Amino acid sequence: MREVILYPGEDDYWVVECPSLPGCVSQGKTKKEAIKNIKEAISCYIHSLEEDNLPVPKDKFEVSVVVV
Repeated sequence: MREVILYPGEDDYWVVECPSLPGCVSQGKTKKEAIKNIKEAISCYIHSLEEDNLPVPKDKFEVSVVVV
């Protein structure tokens, strides 16, 4: 299980990133497509780390909403 952040990007696309995996970012025309794409990106990211015998970062997070 991984935390992801989903937000509207440019050109009506949704951007989604996984903070515990630096550089693991994807997008999609819809929220559903963006989530599907980040799942694939996370899987490929972790697979690449394992192939290179590198440690897979643990996902630890705390969520806060700040109202300004």
